[in-house]
Amino acid sequence: MPFLDLTDLHKSYADAPLLCGVTFAVERGEIACLLGPSGSGKTTLLRILAGLEEPEAGQVWLDGQDLTRVPAHKRGVVLMFQDYALFPHKTVAENVAFGLRMQEKGKWGMGKEKEVKEALPLTRPPSPPIRPRVEAMLALVGLEGFGARDVNSLSGGERQRVALARSLAPNPRLLLLDEPLGALDRNLRERLLEELPAILRQVGVTAITVTHDQEEAFALADRVILLHEGRVVQQGTPEAVYAAPTNAWVARFLGLQNLFPAKVTGARQVETSLGLLDVADTAVLPAPGSEGTLLIHPWGIRPAEHAPLRGRVIQRSFHGSYYRLELDCNGAHLSFTQGLRQPAPALGTESTFALDPAALRWLE
Repeated sequence: MPFLDLTDLHKSYADAPLLCGVTFAVERGEIACLLGPSGSGKTTLLRILAGLEEPEAGQVWLDGQDLTRVPAHKRGVVLMFQDYALFPHKTVAENVAFGLRMQEKGKWGMGKEKEVKEALPLTRPPSPPIRPRVEAMLALVGLEGFGARDVNSLSGGERQRVALARSLAPNPRLLLLDEPLGALDRNLRERLLEELPAILRQVGVTAITVTHDQEEAFALADRVILLHEGRVVQQGTPEAVYAAPTNAWVARFLGLQNLFPAKVTGARQVETSLGLLDVADTAVLPAPGSEGTLLIHPWGIRPAEHAPLRGRVIQRSFHGSYYRLELDCNGAHLSFTQGLRQPAPALGTESTFALDPAALRWLE
């Protein structure tokens, strides 16, 4: 049985469905990411997992225990909020120690909302001595020696680390992170995208994070669970989800723009507004005459002499390590990226381009 198992969860507000039969599983020690646009049900799922809300139907199992109706403070589940919810009148060490002190009293809360006061966890092993645990958690998140500091004097990234240390201190069974990097500037966010998964894996905690940013999801997670209108529309490793979106909506949400109405004309050939295109031998196509959508991954387009595809460069932007270009191919637009090993075509020029058949993906 998976460590975390959600089965057929349903939830609605004012007769409007928010979750419609959500089912997925997470293995012990795995980092999973709930990815989707606003209103897709991500936050509602977190609140159900934390015990702040109950589903109307379905079950939540954690480590073989049915948590569906278990009170929040008895779950061993920690929810770390986007704004960190640190106590401004406490030092860094006092903030980190707070959960451990509540754990000794039999309950733990962080106090962002009244209901959250009962929301965070008891743990199974006896509580360790508080001071060594606090020091160990601060060292883990790179804040060794920060214990006596006023949290109001910290930078955004330091506050995020304090919140993470406080969340990990009571040794939760499951850690929930709500948009953990959403409040950070770009440089700090990129650095923590590498550090956060390393910290979680070092501790060995099972974690679920929520984001609407696909790049963040791919960088953080072992498994991506993509939500749309309260339903799981795709799940898998970041590589698998990106390489093979299940439909056009998923492709667009992941930032893949090269989508063309297409018709199968042969065993390995499709007809599009770009002309007849050959797909890879490993591609799975429906019967000739079938209609659908063809995705062309941006990595499969490159300038090449005497190639069959001709287009004019109508957009060209420099992104440090690569160029992003857009072509107009007789009214059909293609977007792709190009590295710096060869000069990118100039804006307004016409060139010929080759397509890698492996970059073509048929979507129903």
